[in-house]
This record gives sequence, structure tokens and C-alpha cells, in this order.
Amino acid sequence: MCWAGNSRAVISAFFRSRWLGQVPIDQLFWRDMMLVATLISIASSATALILLGLKMPLWLVLAVHFAPVPYNLFLTMAVWRTAGSSGAKASLMMLGSALWLIATLVV
Repeated sequence: MCWAGNSRAVISAFFRSRWLGQVPIDQLFWRDMMLVATLISIASSATALILLGLKMPLWLVLAVHFAPVPYNLFLTMAVWRTAGSSGAKASLMMLGSALWLIATLVV
């Protein structure tokens, strides 16, 4: 039971630190978004394709495919919030995060 409480605190701290701009923009953009979230989206899409091949219900396939969207939206908004007070590099990351979000929604 103690582990579950600690796990919630860690997850909460993860999201809070990103939302409040306490994570460096480079880490947020390159590691959290471009690496981790992209891998999550690829895994979700691959799983959805497998489910489609197994003739599973369409609602299930779509639910699995779009499951990472809330996390992707969160990361995009976190990049925008963190980059809002920075320079040209941060502006490029804002543009990159918007294009990345569109790509993850379309593909």
C-alpha cells in the first residue's frame, strides 16, 4: 500500500514539474516529447494495427490508437508554457511541438 501512495506522488510530481515549467525546455522537448511520447504513440499505433488485424471492434482499435492523445496534448501545452518566456530557440520548439502534435494525431 505504501508503494502505491509513493507512486502517485512521483507521477503527480512528474506532471506538476512539467506544467509549472520546472523542467528544462530541452529535456521537456527532446526527451519527454520527441523520444518518450513518440515511442508511446508508435507502440499505441502498432497495437491498434494488431487489434485491427485480429478483427477486434473498431471502437477498441480507435481507443487504443488515440489513448496517448491526452498525454501528447499535455506535453505540447507544457512546452508552450515553458517556452513562452524564452528566446528564438524556444519559439522553434513551440513550432516543433505543434507540428509533432499534428503528426501524432494524423499518423
